[in-house]
Amino acid sequence: MSEPGFFSEVVEWFADPLHWEGSFGVPSRLVEHLIMSGVSVLAASILALPVGMYIGHSRRLETLVVSVANLGRAIPSFGLIFLAVLVMGLGLDFPASLRPAALFALTLLAIPPILTNTYVGIQGVDPDTLEAARGMGLTEGQVLRGLELPLAAPLIMGGIRTAAVQVVATATLAAVIGGGGLGRFILDGFATGDDAQIFAGALLVALLAVLTEVSLGLLQRAVSPRTSPGRRREVPEPTPVAGPAA
Repeated sequence: MSEPGFFSEVVEWFADPLHWEGSFGVPSRLVEHLIMSGVSVLAASILALPVGMYIGHSRRLETLVVSVANLGRAIPSFGLIFLAVLVMGLGLDFPASLRPAALFALTLLAIPPILTNTYVGIQGVDPDTLEAARGMGLTEGQVLRGLELPLAAPLIMGGIRTAAVQVVATATLAAVIGGGGLGRFILDGFATGDDAQIFAGALLVALLAVLTEVSLGLLQRAVSPRTSPGRRREVPEPTPVAGPAA
């Protein structure tokens, strides 16, 4: 099949009103994909952020963080999803966007970047600034909430952005285990030999991943001015105590 003919078929696929209507249309599949991805990233954030904040603030269990992060990156996403299916089943009683096995696997995939960036961001806050805050009588909780979290916000947001893009791309595999989302177009295209539908589904997933990257990148930039190196210098430094030599 020549390229002009193939791309004309792709254009015809997108122009077909039937592909934009009903529960099997692009809008419905897009909503399923967003729900599946959003729930997974939210669950990963709820689990990883407190752990990362504790480890970064207390400087404990650093080896555990590195091990968990490396393990999470080493396990193939496809294998992780099928491992979840073996443990939890297909979960056909649940909506296509909320299949437990898919959500479990995607949540595990999203934890390492969020956990690592949170821990590294909080641990990287200037120790002199923290000592000055403690010297002013701030409690450990106030130091964490008032200094460490705001200063680490851009790096934490970067971890969430990385996790979200990975989850959006990997959620396509959920279609293999009966899940919903944009991956259904790719799977159904393989089943029927419809190359145009396969390409259309892959293009939709790629566009959604790019939009996720751009939107969360803008959000990361929005929190960066308050925590940029230039603003860090505005934090009052501890006043030197005059010694005998003075």
